[in-house]
Amino acid sequence: MYQALSTRSSSRKSTMLIAVVILTVCTSAAVITSLDFSGEWKLNEQKSELGQFGGRGAAKSIVVTSSDAKGISIERTSTNQNGEDVVRKESLTFDGKESESTGGFGNSTRKATAKWADDGQSMIINAVMTFDRNGEKMEIKQNETWKLGDNGQTLTIESNSSSSFGESTMKLVYEKVKKG
Repeated sequence: MYQALSTRSSSRKSTMLIAVVILTVCTSAAVITSLDFSGEWKLNEQKSELGQFGGRGAAKSIVVTSSDAKGISIERTSTNQNGEDVVRKESLTFDGKESESTGGFGNSTRKATAKWADDGQSMIINAVMTFDRNGEKMEIKQNETWKLGDNGQTLTIESNSSSSFGESTMKLVYEKVKKG
């Protein structure tokens, strides 16, 4: 009889554990797929922390044309040293595969990966940008954490980068552009 009770208790614990695991996985998936960065975003310099280089290289606007549990497509518009708009487009997946984009500043190449943060509330992009400056190959390593706020009306990107120029940290705050 003791063995029967023990087996039943063990069976209940196993069933309960499986139910908790399924609930956790479903909840995590729901949180991740509910993050939607889609839309047009404009940099608010007053709310941003532009770092020691004054926000050099920061996108003044971002357009996200698709954002779901599988990946994200991003178009960033920055201003170069001549005051001209420079556009970089990239499509990133959340399966760990590296994506390569060209364009942007001069003859630069950017290799990047994207993933959801463990908390399910933010996205992390790790990138390495390589470019040629006066015949010398340069590399900038960058880590970005994207978060939504104000009921999806603000996008905050915390950016850390390192290169031969030094380390830089920026907190960029973008506001969703309202159509109409």
